[in-house]
Amino acid sequence: MPDDLIGRIEDTHLSEALSERYLAYALSTIMSRSLPDVRDGLKPVHRRLIYAMHLLRLDPNAGFKKCARVVGDVIGRFHPHGDAAVYDALVRLAQDFAARYPLVEGQGNFGNVDGDNPAAMRYTEARLTEVARAMLAGIDENAVDFRPNYDGEEQEPVVLPGAFPNLLANGAAGIAVGMATSIPPHNAGEICAAAINLIQSPRVSTADLLKHMPGPDFPTGGVIIEEPAAILAAYETGRGGFRLRAKWEVERGKYGAWQIVVTEIPYQVQKARLIEQIAGLLEERKLPLLADVRDESTENVRLILEPKSRGVEPEVLMETLFRVTALETRFPLNMNVLDATRTPRVMSLREVLQAWLDHRHEVLVRRTRHRLAAIERRLEILDGYLAVYLNLDEVIRIIREEDEPKPRLIARFELTDLQAESILNMRLRSLRKLEEMEIRREHKALTRERKEINALLKDEGLRWKRIGEELADIRKKFGSGPLGGRRTQFGGAPAITEIAPDAYMEREPITVVLSEKGWIRAVRGHGADPAELKFKEGDHLKLLLPCQTTDRICLFGTNGRAYTVKAADLPRGRGDGQPVRVVAELSNEDHVAALFVPKEGARYLVASTSGRGFLVPASEFAAEKRTGKQIMNLKPGEEALVCSLAEGDHLAVAGQNRKLLIFPLDQIPEMARGAGVILQKYKDGGLADAKVFTLADGLTWRMGSKVRTEVDLRGWIGERAQAGRQVPVGFPKSGRFG
Repeated sequence: MPDDLIGRIEDTHLSEALSERYLAYALSTIMSRSLPDVRDGLKPVHRRLIYAMHLLRLDPNAGFKKCARVVGDVIGRFHPHGDAAVYDALVRLAQDFAARYPLVEGQGNFGNVDGDNPAAMRYTEARLTEVARAMLAGIDENAVDFRPNYDGEEQEPVVLPGAFPNLLANGAAGIAVGMATSIPPHNAGEICAAAINLIQSPRVSTADLLKHMPGPDFPTGGVIIEEPAAILAAYETGRGGFRLRAKWEVERGKYGAWQIVVTEIPYQVQKARLIEQIAGLLEERKLPLLADVRDESTENVRLILEPKSRGVEPEVLMETLFRVTALETRFPLNMNVLDATRTPRVMSLREVLQAWLDHRHEVLVRRTRHRLAAIERRLEILDGYLAVYLNLDEVIRIIREEDEPKPRLIARFELTDLQAESILNMRLRSLRKLEEMEIRREHKALTRERKEINALLKDEGLRWKRIGEELADIRKKFGSGPLGGRRTQFGGAPAITEIAPDAYMEREPITVVLSEKGWIRAVRGHGADPAELKFKEGDHLKLLLPCQTTDRICLFGTNGRAYTVKAADLPRGRGDGQPVRVVAELSNEDHVAALFVPKEGARYLVASTSGRGFLVPASEFAAEKRTGKQIMNLKPGEEALVCSLAEGDHLAVAGQNRKLLIFPLDQIPEMARGAGVILQKYKDGGLADAKVFTLADGLTWRMGSKVRTEVDLRGWIGERAQAGRQVPVGFPKSGRFG
């Protein structure tokens, strides 16, 4: 530091100082940490790792070295950061479930898809893969620029030659200051095919490129269910996303039993955490269609999902799981990268491919010129050797007799400094005739190669043809075999599956019990024996209703109002239950006249003690509030008496005067609300009961434990609002059909 700057203090505004320092930090994060380079698809830490391993000669055919040695070299020579961060980056490059095409081959515990951590770096070993070798091809041939490392003692590459399409093949993710990047992995063979198409047709559209490269190819497989139009828009703009689902199949067992086997899970989802998530939801009773989940994975993923019952549809079960678990994820696409000028920007698929091809073109030109310079130098040396063989005796004399043979050789044979130096360094054994023939053969081959290289440098078309051939080789090498085949399938956008809210609830049979004094409860199962049911002292059974826990029950009150109650909300157990007034606002004078589960699309008959009634659609009984919904308008002193399913063609009405009238059901209007029409005319009393039935089957009523059926009903059939005739012999004294 200059002496005049020591101890110097300058006043500056805090906002300016903060702005300047934050900008420097932001640029450092964007350019030197978080965003990959579009040319080789690597961030600085990954590039330095691969280059350091290259210097350690950890080629695919070499032996492994401890990861601690690699990390130490990277930190000491190129990347002065924490060893844990560098080791994490190295591990990720070696994980076949994280990288579609691993750049590092690991030996030892490098973690697993369950999310377990790798072993410490002192235990694990690593070397480069063939993919990394392709990334480095030509790095010693002036293919790329180098720059000083952090202390200026060594040189490091600004970018790797990148013969392999690493950015798209392995993807990238990072968060910088004010920007982020997220690029999914793709299939290398498909990328090369798209790049070859772009070379052949420079103005090709994104849609045509997607014919060769239809979308991401994740290392863990799965099924992409995104709309083709959404995929196209994402690649055209560089922003979007992909919905990814687990791959599953149904495994059938004996006697109709089945289970679901998940064989592939979404990318970056840890299997152990996924199982914990499903198990947690099961414990919280949020997955009613699922009975159990277990892990039978070995080297391959195998998750077993057992349904609650055989009646569950596999598609419905999986749809419920996709909606609430990580069996379905969304991977974002944000192709924000550093371009060739180190400027961050979002690129489309076509721009990314073109930038990589332009880099490959530049690498080809630089490697070709490097090779040309080497050929020129070698030809110059060979020309000097040939001069030696033509004048061998004179050259030997000059070397033996002259004190300074080099200037004399240059002057005598018009040699260059390089040629003279090479001749003086030549061994005596090289002065045989056979060696002269080898030199002439090499000179001829190099002259031919120089001619081809000059033609290549002059013709851009030839250069792009050469690049196309290189891409075809890369496609052949990495587009087939264990790494090559596509792992992620395309399932198309799934149809919208409407899942009823009851599907998320446990479905089991119960029986709702209502007592005379208005206490309601539920007992497990159907077929409850009334004799075994216990009630409060002085109370008795009034109504039994078999149903399911997922049902919604309608309580129809004598006040003409309908109340809806969820069966699952009713108290269960051996207790007395709870008063109906807790779930329905009934006054002390009112009570429940009917208890039923409305059948979708059905109609119900409602009738009052005055003998009026009408038909009501089942949908009109839905009333979520405790106050209920008014269905039947009643006059003072009237009560709603009947609410029953109207399935049949005739209605039988019995009055308190013990007269029976039967008439066609179509004489009764269908209404949502009202007082109704006159069903039967009375001089005294009112309605005792009403029943809808099918005339051909006859009219039945219950006499104690016996059921009686009357088929000949001609004497009681009439028109609505008539008085009717005396009930048949044997009709119950209560006037009710039972």
